[in-house]
Amino acid sequence: MSIDKKFIDQFTNITSKAALAASYLVGKKDKIAADKAAVDSMRTELNKINMNGQVVIGEGTLDEAPLLYTGEFLGTKNGPVFDIAVDPVEGTNFVANNLPGGIVVLAIGEKGNLFNAPETYMNKIATGKIDKGLIDLDYPLEKNIKNLSEFKNKDISSLNICILDRPRHKIIIDKLKDLNVNIKLITDGDVLGALYVSDPKYNVDMFLGIGGGPEGVLAACALDAYDCNFQGRFIFNNQKDKIVAKSMGITDLNKKYELREIVKGDSIFCATGITNSEVLKGITIEEDKFISETLVTHKNSNFKEIVKNICSINK
Repeated sequence: MSIDKKFIDQFTNITSKAALAASYLVGKKDKIAADKAAVDSMRTELNKINMNGQVVIGEGTLDEAPLLYTGEFLGTKNGPVFDIAVDPVEGTNFVANNLPGGIVVLAIGEKGNLFNAPETYMNKIATGKIDKGLIDLDYPLEKNIKNLSEFKNKDISSLNICILDRPRHKIIIDKLKDLNVNIKLITDGDVLGALYVSDPKYNVDMFLGIGGGPEGVLAACALDAYDCNFQGRFIFNNQKDKIVAKSMGITDLNKKYELREIVKGDSIFCATGITNSEVLKGITIEEDKFISETLVTHKNSNFKEIVKNICSINK
């Protein structure tokens, strides 16, 4: 089965409008308001789409999030049945403080094909297209770095590794320093961080570390279209998280998930810039029009492009 290509423009339009809504809050020091603006816009527009959509990754459970909550049904109820994964604003701190890297993220899969990830951390590793078995979450860091160096025919000191700048990563970062690789530290935004491996122009050879589980699914959706390598393992630190995971049908709490287990079949991924980043330009407003940039992938049609839209603000 394949998702009709007509949905590419429709979903691109949704993330563009949500990015515009959030852009009015750039630099206003209010990340909650920025997120709410994107959520309200995204939900309104998703409900106009001729589909039976259900949120599998959203703003949280119903008691945590009144809109775009996990399990919410969206669309006109006419049309194909879709799984919907959203991160209305990845990098709320970036938007609130007018820093690079704020994006709106939306992924669509056929029913049952996007992994319903629990709200826990995930240990992740991602690279561009490589030989099977070369890079693995279970290998020591040194082995992954050595294998990647040999595969790419690059000195270890020439490799660029992206990781979130967090205290939990101190041991990994120290090892990377000892290995003398180039480290790209990011403060937030591990969907965007994982996307760096999708294209050599971003000059990132590997993304790794512990970040959000739902963000792992969103990143995997984009990387799938690029035929990249991605693995993830959820981290359950307390009994409550384990109970929630089991209620969602996760029986093996230590399972390592391959990309094709996280995203099955066809998918569409859209990420629109709110503020500028190395991947996407942020929203710019010119009189009664706004200009957006969206990274769009559609797996089955091999569509992978950054789409620039010029739209009327009142459209």
